[in-house]
Formats: sequence, structure tokens, C-alpha cells
Amino acid sequence: MTLPKRIDTVVAGAGQAGLTMSWFLQRSGRDHVLLDRRARLGGGWLDRWDGFRLVSPNWTASFPGFAYTGPDPDAFMPRDEIAGRVAAYAGKIAAPVVLETEVHRLAARAGGGFRLETSQGAIDAREVIVATGGYHAPRTPPCASALPRRVLGLHSHSYRNERELPSGAVLVVGSAQSGVQILEELREAGRRVFLCVGGAGRVPRRYRGRDFFHWARQLAERGDALGTPLPTADKLPDPRRRLASNPHLSGHGGGHEINLRRFAAEGTTLLGRLEAFEGERVRLAPDLGANLAAADRFFDERFRKLIDTFIERAGIDAPPDDRVQLDYEPPEIRELDLAHEGISTVLWTTGYRLDYGWIDLPIFDSMGFPRQTRGLSEVPGLYFIGSLWQHNQASATLVGVDLDARALAERMGLAEP
Repeated sequence: MTLPKRIDTVVAGAGQAGLTMSWFLQRSGRDHVLLDRRARLGGGWLDRWDGFRLVSPNWTASFPGFAYTGPDPDAFMPRDEIAGRVAAYAGKIAAPVVLETEVHRLAARAGGGFRLETSQGAIDAREVIVATGGYHAPRTPPCASALPRRVLGLHSHSYRNERELPSGAVLVVGSAQSGVQILEELREAGRRVFLCVGGAGRVPRRYRGRDFFHWARQLAERGDALGTPLPTADKLPDPRRRLASNPHLSGHGGGHEINLRRFAAEGTTLLGRLEAFEGERVRLAPDLGANLAAADRFFDERFRKLIDTFIERAGIDAPPDDRVQLDYEPPEIRELDLAHEGISTVLWTTGYRLDYGWIDLPIFDSMGFPRQTRGLSEVPGLYFIGSLWQHNQASATLVGVDLDARALAERMGLAEP
């Protein structure tokens, strides 16, 4: 498909969120086009490393009009399967996608509507749906520039597999979902691994007989009716929590929970936050114990009461909490010598920053988030879908995009058949 000069609706992004909105647009007879910078369909999953697997079960990869019907709903898809599923969804709904089209600028037109300047030329639209997700630009801390030149510094966005790394030990900086899963991969390959532990919490793989994502879906879908909703962005005690890391969890090996204390007991060296490089020496914060304790409390503080109350009010017969606490306390290390430890690679699993710099409209808050309510921005005709904390913590996940899309479609007047 070629890029038209003008159209009713432009969807920027052809991943899960953009394609879901295309499904609603088509059924309302809305003339539209999806623009995607990539050369092939598959969404952001194409950017993950070779051994990546979904953290949420396969059943969460169900899109409107395209439910998961495979043989293993409770297994965890590898990267190529989930990317292929997104591409198949585009084919299933005959989505009007123009690939290799990057949007450089989005601005309002003097006569109304919007103009998008793209790598394939300009296009005018009455309305625009931004569906570019919440993970835009790899983020590394300022101290990365002081890494010794002999050491390879690599962000997880560019990591593909353990075999491509130089021989030697690896320092992983960041303990959210990507960090702990890559750490597992490195350990299984026989690498000696050091992990700088940050503020990410952890959740159990299964709680009271069901996968964590089962309860997350229930809270997102039925929590309002039962008085147990997932907290919305406006209810957070600190707006900075919108940038908090995803909790430890893994889809590898059939899916399991991650407990960093167990890794430490089995030989992985855990460290506090990385403060600075001083030549070959790494200065570390004395916060390992505090960070592990916070990770241990995370589920109980954020989710346990909500889930237990939901179970009670919904009249669900669920087994009791059978989690077992691990009390191993690793030593606190204040300094690390990279050369002495044989560390040849530093992997930055430090997440992403928002980058809406291409949107030339004054609609962003002090943290770079678009000001919006359930996808409706302050600018009439400009919408968002799949953004971090668009509504609640589920919004940028496979579980939440569908629910947010239905809410946005209703507000846009897109009727579901």
C-alpha cells in the first residue's frame, strides 16, 4: 500500500495497539491507514533478544476478532511466535499498513486536523491515534560514558544472544524483567554474572492457584464492579511511579517466578546500585539489602490485598497462599574491580525513556507523558493507545491494551458490532 495524501484517520504504529484500533475503525467504516517505521510487521517484539519469551501466558495474546486458540494457553511464546502472531493479526483483519514509514513530525493544520511529515512524504488527517507504545529510546545512566574502553557496554535493546559477547564475566545493570531474564540466560550458558539490583519489585508466578496475569486481567476487567480496581495513574502516591520498572518474572523454562536471593545463594554476585566508574573500579551504593527487602514486599503491598478481596467478593474457591519465604542475605559489596573479576561486558538493562519529540503539540507533562484521559488528549482529534499508565498499570501490556482500546473506541464513537 502506498501513502495517501490525505485520509480521515492515521494510526501511528502497527503493533498490537495500532492493529486493535484498526479493527474498531474498520467496523465503523472509518477510512484510515497505519504507519510503521519497520520493514516488516511484528511490532516492538521484533526488537527483543533471540531467547526472549513472553512473561504473560499465551492466552494473553488474544486480540479482538483473533483469540488465541493454540494448544498451550498457559505456556509462554518465544519472540518470533508473538511477533508472527501480531503480523498474522494484521493479515486477518486486512489492516491498511504502510511499512518503512517513520513519522518525523506531527502538527496541527491551520484549517483543522493534522499534518504528519513522514519519511515517505506528508499526509493530512482529520484525526490521529498514537500507538507507539511506551518503550521508545534505550536509556543508559550518565556514568556509562566512563566505562573502560576495553569493556563492551551494550544496552539490552542491542543484545541478541550470549554467544555474541566477548568471553569473560558479565555485569548486568538493572534488575527488572529484561535484566533478570537475560541473567538467567547468561547463567545457563555458564557465564559468571554480577547483577546490580535496582528498585524493581517481584511478583509470584502463581498465586492462589492461578497465574499472576489471570488475577491482573480479572482486576483490570472486573475490579471496578467489585470495588477492587487496579490503581489508576491519577491515584498513584507519586507520579514518578509511572516510570517504575516491571517486576521480576520469567516466561523461560515453562514460566516461573524470580527470586534474586535464590540466584545469590546459587552463586550469582548481587550488588547495590551502580554509582560510578573510577577506572577499572566500580563504586556501588550500600542499598542491596534495602532493595531486596523492597522487592520482597512489593506484591504484598501492591496486589495481595486487592486479589484476596476480589476472590472473596467474586465468590471464587481458590486455595490459600502457599508462597515460601527465602531468607538468604547476600553480603553488601561497596566496590568492584572489573579487571580483577574478569568482567568483559556491561549489559545495561536499564529500560527506556519516552520520546514523543516528533509530536509538535504542547500536550506533555513535566515527565514527558501525554496529558490524556482514557486515550483522549487535550487536543481534539488526537488520541493515544498502548501508552504506559494510559489508564492503569496494565495499559501497556497484552492484558490491558484490549480493554483500553474498547474504552477509547467508545469515546471516539466507534461502535463494536
